[in-house]
Amino acid sequence: MIYEAVIGLEIHVQLKTRTKMFTSAPYAYGAPPNTLTDAVVLGLPGTLPVLNHHAIEQCAKLGLMLGCEIAEVCKWDRKNYFYPDSPKNYQLTQNEQPLCLGGRVEIELPGPSRNVEGEHRWVALNRIHLEEDPGKLTHEAFDTLIDFNRAGVPLAEIVTEPDLYSPTEAVAFLNALRNCIVHAGISDCDMEKGQLRCDANVSLRPAGSEALGTRTEMKNLNSISNVKAAIEYEIERQTDLLEAGESISQETRRWDVESGTSFSLRSKEEAHDYRYFPDPDLMPVQMDRARVAELGAELPERPLETQRRYQQDFGLPYTITSVLCVNRELSEFFEAALETYEAPKAIANYITNDLLRELSAASEHGDSALSVSQCPLTPAHVATLAKIIDAGVISRQIGKEVFIDMFRTGEMPEAIVEKKGLKQSNDTGQIEALCREAIANNEKAVNQYKDGNEKAINALKGPVMKATKGKANPAMLDQLLKQLIDEG
Repeated sequence: MIYEAVIGLEIHVQLKTRTKMFTSAPYAYGAPPNTLTDAVVLGLPGTLPVLNHHAIEQCAKLGLMLGCEIAEVCKWDRKNYFYPDSPKNYQLTQNEQPLCLGGRVEIELPGPSRNVEGEHRWVALNRIHLEEDPGKLTHEAFDTLIDFNRAGVPLAEIVTEPDLYSPTEAVAFLNALRNCIVHAGISDCDMEKGQLRCDANVSLRPAGSEALGTRTEMKNLNSISNVKAAIEYEIERQTDLLEAGESISQETRRWDVESGTSFSLRSKEEAHDYRYFPDPDLMPVQMDRARVAELGAELPERPLETQRRYQQDFGLPYTITSVLCVNRELSEFFEAALETYEAPKAIANYITNDLLRELSAASEHGDSALSVSQCPLTPAHVATLAKIIDAGVISRQIGKEVFIDMFRTGEMPEAIVEKKGLKQSNDTGQIEALCREAIANNEKAVNQYKDGNEKAINALKGPVMKATKGKANPAMLDQLLKQLIDEG
């Protein structure tokens, strides 16, 4: 029998706020263990939670970014369970009345090659609700250590519908979701820092069936590659069981990265196992519709929408836009450069090729210039470089050299060109003499050009460009060579 996988994801995103969800205690990744706690975080007797309004607004912005309906009223529930990472033995969450309902995420599936756009489709969301993060457990040889620094950090839990059907679609969804969230400034989504974590619910059903099979939940998926590997493993495991005539147990399984296998943690809990009840210390939150509209107006374009706009308005190819629009800093840098000089194709090429190359090289050498915001270049640098090339001040070849100097020194391109004497030569007499010499020394290329091979002219350009150290005007050089060959 042929089986079809049905996958739903639960993604936990740490919201970018200065303080925790229900207290003024701060949070910062990497702080010494158990130094960012207070009486509320630890659930000491007599303490009361105080709502973080900024976290509410961040979650509402997330919902708006993903096309959710923002509830008129949301409320708080206690999810009761005993784990070592839960200091209060319950978690404040939104079970019955979440902040965000519905929504969808546009994904792009891989194309036939890296440079070809793939199929697009929408993945439906069920809800997004707010809750507080538990602490973090570190398992050592004979001990389990608990760090409560993370406890109480605002979490948005994004729950999809069972609307994904392969590990590849799950990966595409996570990449698209992360890009949207980072673009909106809601979270940095650094999975290595636990800012984005994912659980995957996987079930199988006979191909063509509408009924859902028994699902298992995969935990401990702390990277996108682990999500893919865990789903692939679970599909294979469930397929083997079904083909052997065995049933699937509804359970929670833990993914072990080193062995590439999973093992059962516990039987899957249902809602009644958590004994949800309304939190007695927190009032329901009524969302002001005018404020919700203001939050929506603050949101940027979704990355895939920006990509389509760049292709349509500027004629940029997919290979460029697929790089430029993934990183909001890059796309903002690009648009700021266009305000100085409108040369979209040249500027986009400099950003996606030269700028990213230099940023990568800087990180390899331990320099601090690892991101667009930290590097010494401004949009004006790149725009001005494109402008002086178009004006014929320097050649494109020299422009590559100038770009490297700009990145290393922070100087404007005109200053570098002047200081190094890089201005393009328009001395017709000198260039003509060099052209005649090149023609005399390469009879083979001349004959190939005369026989209709236009590219053969490049073999004649090389010696001239070398003799002028790249300063010969390429347009003048091309014209002179063709004219001299035709005359001869």
